[in-house]
Amino acid sequence: MDDDMIKIQLTIGNNPFPLTIRRSDEEMVRKAARQVDNLTNAYKEHYPELPEVRILQMVAYQLSLEGLKEKGRNETTPYTDKIEELAKLIDDCINR
Repeated sequence: MDDDMIKIQLTIGNNPFPLTIRRSDEEMVRKAARQVDNLTNAYKEHYPELPEVRILQMVAYQLSLEGLKEKGRNETTPYTDKIEELAKLIDDCINR
């Protein structure tokens, strides 16, 4: 095994997940597992009558939605397009 890789075991819910990850990713991986556990527990508390599979579907949906929103915030294409348009206008003005 590469020196950069480590084996860890996460527990999400009561389920163990053995993983091999980059050493530099360990903190983020453990934080993600805690986030899933925290959301699962919050939904279980708020909706105690729902089966666990439904709770996990809600957690997956929430995390996916948050990820998509974050991805949208980092979308730079509209800005890049506008900068290119402005640069062309400036070039046109200079070259007249």
